[in-house]
Amino acid sequence: MANCADSPEPVEDVQGDGRWMSQHQRFINEGKGKEPEVLFIGDSIIQQMQFSKVWNTLMEPLHCLNFGIGGDQTQHVLWRVSNGELDCISPKVIVLLVGTNNHGHTAEQVTDGIMEIVKVLRAKQLTAQIIVMGILPRGEKPNPLRIKNSKVNSQIEAKLRSQENVTYFALEDQVFVNSEELISAADMYDYLHLTPEGYTKLCEPLHEMIEHLLQMFMKVENVSMDNDSGDLASDLQ
Repeated sequence: MANCADSPEPVEDVQGDGRWMSQHQRFINEGKGKEPEVLFIGDSIIQQMQFSKVWNTLMEPLHCLNFGIGGDQTQHVLWRVSNGELDCISPKVIVLLVGTNNHGHTAEQVTDGIMEIVKVLRAKQLTAQIIVMGILPRGEKPNPLRIKNSKVNSQIEAKLRSQENVTYFALEDQVFVNSEELISAADMYDYLHLTPEGYTKLCEPLHEMIEHLLQMFMKVENVSMDNDSGDLASDLQ
C-alpha cells in the first residue's frame, strides 16, 4: 500500500546513498545564504527546468531557487516543506508542481496531497503569492495516467478558487497533445520529461504570470509602506 498522499513522508533510502536527504539539506543551506524572489518546488519537471536555456534567460534574472527532486510525490514535497525548506527564506512567489509520480494514489488522493502542501505553504509564507501548476499530460498515446492527471487538475482548479494569494496555472493539453491525441518526442523526449522546446512552451507563459504576481506584490508592499509613513506622520503631529 502506498503512503498517504496528504501525510508528510520522507523518501525511503532504498539505494543506501542518502541522496534524497542530502538534496533536502542542501536546499535548506542554500536558503540560508540567499534571498530568492521566486521559489520553485516539486518533482523532476521542476528540477530539470533549471538546466534549460529558458531558465537562464527568463527565470534566473528573477532571483530564483529551484527545490525540485526527481521522483518526488506529494507526500515527499509535503515532508520537505514541513521540515525546514521554507524556514530561512521569504520568497515573493512560490511555484509548485507535483503529482505525476503518485502512481499508487487516486486522483482524489493526489488532489488532497497538493492541497495539503498549499496549506503548509500558506501557513509558513504568509505574504507569498503561490502558483500551483497543473500536472502535465504524459505518455505518447492516451492512457489512464493522462486521464487521472487531467482529473486532478480539474479538482485542483476548483478548490483553489476560494484560496487567497493562490493562483492555478496550466497550459491547455493541446500545447503538448496533437489532434490525434499524441505527444511528440520533440516536446517530451520520454513522453514525460520536457525537451528544451517543451520547456520553452511551458516557461514563457509561466514567466509572464510570475512577473505579474511580482508586480502585484510590489504594489501591495508600496501601499503598506505608504500607510506606515502616514501613520508615522500622524504620530509625529
